Amino acid sequence: MNSNNEQKSIRGKTVVITGGSSGVGRAAAEAFALEGCNIVVAARGKEALDETVALCRDLGVSAMAVPTDVSIAGDVQNLANKALQFNGRIDIWVNNAGVMSNGKFEEIPMDVNEQVIKTNLFGYMHGAYSVLPVFKKQNEGILINNVSIGGFMPAPYSAVYSSTKFGIRGMMECLHGEISDFPQIHICNLYPQIQRSTGNMHSAKYSGLDFKVPPFAADPRDTAAKMVELAKRPKKDLFPDFTSAFLKNVYGLFPKPVINTASAVMRLMMKVKNAPSDSGNILEPSSEPHRIYGETMLPVPSRKTKIAVLAGLGLGLAYMFLKLKSNSSENS
Repeated sequence: MNSNNEQKSIRGKTVVITGGSSGVGRAAAEAFALEGCNIVVAARGKEALDETVALCRDLGVSAMAVPTDVSIAGDVQNLANKALQFNGRIDIWVNNAGVMSNGKFEEIPMDVNEQVIKTNLFGYMHGAYSVLPVFKKQNEGILINNVSIGGFMPAPYSAVYSSTKFGIRGMMECLHGEISDFPQIHICNLYPQIQRSTGNMHSAKYSGLDFKVPPFAADPRDTAAKMVELAKRPKKDLFPDFTSAFLKNVYGLFPKPVINTASAVMRLMMKVKNAPSDSGNILEPSSEPHRIYGETMLPVPSRKTKIAVLAGLGLGLAYMFLKLKSNSSENS
């Protein structure tokens, strides 16, 4: 009985969170602090990091900021070293820092494309590379990767971003095999949908579309709660809500209609360009706002409304797919 309770408690554990200055990263710092964990947060912008540290300390836990560019291996190794100095060990490492650019593939500057790969794919690689030896020395530890639903389905007009998410999933699939002889070391992959966070506001935009967060986006605090859940009860893969699981399954059934339809919608919207090209936070730290939530384009609907709309979307896609299949059969 006591043993089971101890397994479920993460109080006093040391948690490292990359991308901890805003959005899901800041929500994760808050969530782990509420569990009584020691928090080490990393991101490029020191001022925003200090705000997250202050939030954690206000919740009564020890916290430290380590300015870090996850695309640089030396920075991430320094983060691991500082975290070890902080409390003598690292119990949980959350790979969360990420950036995104959207627009026509050939119209996004190559230095922006390359930095998306360095931050997203290399960043998660650097995190795993620095912390797995620590876990093996301790003979225990949990690596949580905030991969996103993008690890299973592409984001329209975000080819390079999509490549990084598919790449992270592939890398972690392989690393699962490498740690299979360490029963107390876990690699957990989280696949959330788009977040109602500041991430969309900070992303690079070469589509002419200055998006606000869609009203059906997930609550970053809900996603952070799932990270805590994985820390308490590790599992290989987790789709944190109905929408993420639904989208993954629909894309698996109808990959071509889904990406073609989403791309066609984007093309229509891009015909009316209303914003200049903007590299966002790809090449430099995020500007304001530094907070958990971003601005939504419409009021946030209820959970029942979200499920009803998704069900309608699924039926519509199924109908479209069956009609295409029927037309194909008739033509042949």
